Amino acid sequence: MKNLSNIHSLPRAISKLGYCSRSQAVELITSGRVKVNSKICREPHRRVDLSKDKIEIDNQVIQPAEKIYIALNKPRGLVTTLNDEKNRETVYKCFKNKIHSYIFPVGRLDKASEGLLLFTNDTDFAEKILNPENHIEKTYHVQINKKLDDTIIDLIRKGVKDKDGEILPVKSIKILRIGQKNCWVEIVLDEGKNRHIRRIFESLGIKVLRLIRIAIGNLELGDLKKGEFRFLNENDLKRIFAR
Repeated sequence: MKNLSNIHSLPRAISKLGYCSRSQAVELITSGRVKVNSKICREPHRRVDLSKDKIEIDNQVIQPAEKIYIALNKPRGLVTTLNDEKNRETVYKCFKNKIHSYIFPVGRLDKASEGLLLFTNDTDFAEKILNPENHIEKTYHVQINKKLDDTIIDLIRKGVKDKDGEILPVKSIKILRIGQKNCWVEIVLDEGKNRHIRRIFESLGIKVLRLIRIAIGNLELGDLKKGEFRFLNENDLKRIFAR
């Protein structure tokens, strides 16, 4: 009986081997640079078995890459993508001349957001974190341009409805500190929709001044400086999934 976990489309197989992204793999395939079992394959929909089929790129057999896990303190102003169509600076600026293996971000932080962002070449690891059924908590510190009262806090806890009628739940929210005209709150999400926190406050007519992700699971950003990264060890990975 075939092990279905080893069978993938050719682009996904190349990505799982840690060579490049699926979109990049499609380009390699259609340009005739990929061989399967010594024959050129230009069909991105071709199914392959990673336990049996030999995949070559530019006549070099590709082997599974060593798994890499990285935590970056993403600075504000960088886009979470490999290539940006508007030529904006991306998070890969932080790895220039330091990381030479293919890595991809696990989820996203938008351009104006900052804090803990994971990178890897392990697609199974990334899917485990991003799968909403696993309820991996993400913790954020958010500065807003308004003091919150108990009424608004209770409303956020119950789930705010955005302009399109979508309910945006939070796992928890608490006030960290209050200033003269603004305050900091801590929000924990165990599911993440696009611009989740920003949409909550936009729906309430409140402006987000800063948004920092400080933890994923029990893995904390700690004292990692902006733009700096570190490799994660086995204990770090366990902290992400610890309950």
